[in-house]
Amino acid sequence: MDYALSRFNMVEGQIKTNRVTDPYVLDAMTEVPREAFVPTSKKGIAYIDDAIEVARGRYMLEPMVLARILEAAELSEDDIVLDIGCNTGYSTAVLSKIVSTVVGLESDKDLADCATKTLEKLGVDNAVVVNAPLQDGVAKQAPFNVIIFNGAVSEVPDSIKNQLADGGRLVVITTGKSTMATVSVYTRNNEVFSKRDLLEAGVATLPGFEAKKGFSF
Repeated sequence: MDYALSRFNMVEGQIKTNRVTDPYVLDAMTEVPREAFVPTSKKGIAYIDDAIEVARGRYMLEPMVLARILEAAELSEDDIVLDIGCNTGYSTAVLSKIVSTVVGLESDKDLADCATKTLEKLGVDNAVVVNAPLQDGVAKQAPFNVIIFNGAVSEVPDSIKNQLADGGRLVVITTGKSTMATVSVYTRNNEVFSKRDLLEAGVATLPGFEAKKGFSF
C-alpha cells in the first residue's frame, strides 16, 4: 500500500474540503505516518474518513475532526501543549511538528508505552507521554499554552482549566443530550474563559470523563 499517497489523499479529500487551511496543520498531517499508530491489522484502513479503534473503547480521532481541533487551537512554534487522551500518540506526533513541546497524557499504560515507543522510533524528541489519570492533567508541567482532548468529555474539570496559561486555548469535545458531541474552543483571559463552538461530531467519551449519574429512587 502506498501510504504516502494515502496521506496526500487524506489531506486533499478529507481535511482541505472541510475548511482547514492552516498550512502548519496540513503539512504536519501530510508528514506524520498515521499507519504507524494503528494496530497492524488496521494499517490498511489507517486513512479512512472515520475514527479508528486502537484499543477497547479507545479511538484515534477522525482526521477531519483532529485537523479542525488543531486549527482552532491557533498553534504557534513556541507553544507548550497538553494532549489529553493521546492513546497511541498520533495527535502528539502531529503536534510535535508544529509546536515547541508536547506532553501527551494517557491513562492506559499499554497505550502510553506504545505511544512512547512509536514516537521514539520516528525520532520525535520534543514530546513525552505521561501515564496518569486523564482528569488530573499534568500539573507539574503547567501552565500550558494549549490543551486539547482526544475524545469527548461531559465537562472540563477545574483541575485542568487551571493548567491553562493566561491567553491560552483549550479545545474540547463536550457530550450533551444529543448523540453528537460539540467541539468548542475556550480562551483564557485571567480568570475568565470565553467559549466558541466549532462543529458537532460523533466522538467516543474518554475514560474518567463520563457524565455523573444523578441520584434516583
